[in-house]
Amino acid sequence: MSETDKIEAAVFRRLLEHLDSRKDVQNIDLMNLAGFCRNCLSKWYAAAAAELGEDVGYEEAREHVYGMPYSEWKARYQTPATAEQQAAFEARKQD
Repeated sequence: MSETDKIEAAVFRRLLEHLDSRKDVQNIDLMNLAGFCRNCLSKWYAAAAAELGEDVGYEEAREHVYGMPYSEWKARYQTPATAEQQAAFEARKQD
């Protein structure tokens, strides 16, 4: 593994730790502000694994990103989207 790969892996772990410490930040907030969310990271993780010949399914990738099964995270931490959040999300999709 190159030094660049080691650094990038460390940054990714740091990003996951940061997201884990900010469970109050909902995925819709991330999508509205940054254009990606935890689910996007999970898809990217599974895709990168596939590119490397590894069999990591989406749910397994989600568990890695969320630090627990998604259903558990959703039950514990996900709140219903507000009308304002949903409107911003819909407006963003139009761009």
